[in-house]
Amino acid sequence: MQTLPESTAPHLRDLLARVDAAIVDLDGTMVDTLGDFAQALNLMLADLQLPAIAPGAIERMVGKGSEHLLRSVLQEVLALDSPGLLATDLIANVEARYPRAWERYQHHYLAINGRFAQVYPGVREGLQALREAGLRLACLTNKPTAFAVPLLRAKGLEEYFEQVFGGDAFERKKPDPLPLLKTCEALGSRPERTLMLGDSSNDAQAARAAGCPVVLVSYGYNHGRPVREVPADGYVDTLAELAAGTRAIATGG
Repeated sequence: MQTLPESTAPHLRDLLARVDAAIVDLDGTMVDTLGDFAQALNLMLADLQLPAIAPGAIERMVGKGSEHLLRSVLQEVLALDSPGLLATDLIANVEARYPRAWERYQHHYLAINGRFAQVYPGVREGLQALREAGLRLACLTNKPTAFAVPLLRAKGLEEYFEQVFGGDAFERKKPDPLPLLKTCEALGSRPERTLMLGDSSNDAQAARAAGCPVVLVSYGYNHGRPVREVPADGYVDTLAELAAGTRAIATGG
């Protein structure tokens, strides 16, 4: 197991000692899904006879749900394809193409889900440590439930979670606090004793509004911004650091 820097271990230990449950984001936190997004989106764009989009551009758009991702991709591609288009016409063009784009995106994403994605190093170790420490775990993502559950299953992560909630599980998505509050209810835990583990400002904003402590990973998708610019209760470079924090609690370290 990884050993934490001395300055970090006590902070994580104290934080983990104050929680009964953890809510864990999926894309950018547990699984690097950028390859899946790029593959499905570019197959969709080809079906619509539109030019492809680079993975780097997609990365900045991930995190606010598939609907937002799809509209953002269409807007960027159509703006480049028709540079003289007025903003109002661009939006109208996006909305006109959206139903077909959504149908094709769903088709392609479900077909390739997980094939171009990798679990980040330290994720299984971190999740296992949280479970062994007695924390109840839920996965909460803005990805549709129909995409999230098969991905967790394919990557061998589903077993760690009592609950899995996608972006269509509740009336609103992160960064709204409602999904976190509803997930706390499902876990039977109070928000102030439920840790949010995420990779972006969406997770941090939702956690703050819900009254949950939040720890962010340094390697995910934060809309192209350094994650340490986002106010949080802590930052980790790998979820394996949580294993060291729970081990410190168990040993009284």
